Amino acid sequence: MLINQSGQRWLNRLFAAILVFAVFLGGCSQISNAESEQTNPQTTANNAMMNNLPQLNGKATVELMVKGSPIMLELNGDLAPITAGNFVDLVQRKFYDGLAFHRVVKEPQPFVVQGGDPKGNGTGGFVNPETGQRRSIPLEIVPEGADEPVYGKTLQQAGFEKNPELKHDRGVLSMARSQMPNSASSQFFITLADVPFLDGDYAAFGRVTSGMDVVDTIQVGDRIESAKVVSGAENLVKN
Repeated sequence: MLINQSGQRWLNRLFAAILVFAVFLGGCSQISNAESEQTNPQTTANNAMMNNLPQLNGKATVELMVKGSPIMLELNGDLAPITAGNFVDLVQRKFYDGLAFHRVVKEPQPFVVQGGDPKGNGTGGFVNPETGQRRSIPLEIVPEGADEPVYGKTLQQAGFEKNPELKHDRGVLSMARSQMPNSASSQFFITLADVPFLDGDYAAFGRVTSGMDVVDTIQVGDRIESAKVVSGAENLVKN
């Protein structure tokens, strides 16, 4: 198929953007291949799940106030119990109150807004004041038609098609992470468009049900004025 000069420039820009996006979603500092090879993702995931991580058994609704306007999020604990439970627990701890959106990508096309980093530079996460340890959660993705999540691996690594139950459509809430599958902590992103190339690689766990017009206006430095659980708090289980 022949591509004219204008079309080739567009493809080059798209390819460059995807490379930037891959680094952008790291959220935390990258880990070397040598370190990665020394860690068994499934073992790490199993250990993480045994470390009394909060879980959401069912649905919950969270309200983020940004620029004086509410953004309503529905969290899906049926398909992402650990990921959603971690988020609800952090909301209840008031962890997100006052934190800024430190990365916003709208060019060359709408992509994501990302926040939840207490350091504000893409390297931070939640440190549990009770233990003094950073909390990391396992990558958690349910393949389409499956009864339970795959933990600690992307769907492709686990031998599945990159086709999860929770897809990265516009307005989806998902967790940022580094190259290590089990490195997500507190940083999250909201998709500004359908971004299917993230499916099967990142843990989606909810979506914006109202206030997407507010999300579209978010710029770097805008802050989460407050976050609160407005329903479903009773579904959070802390062991």
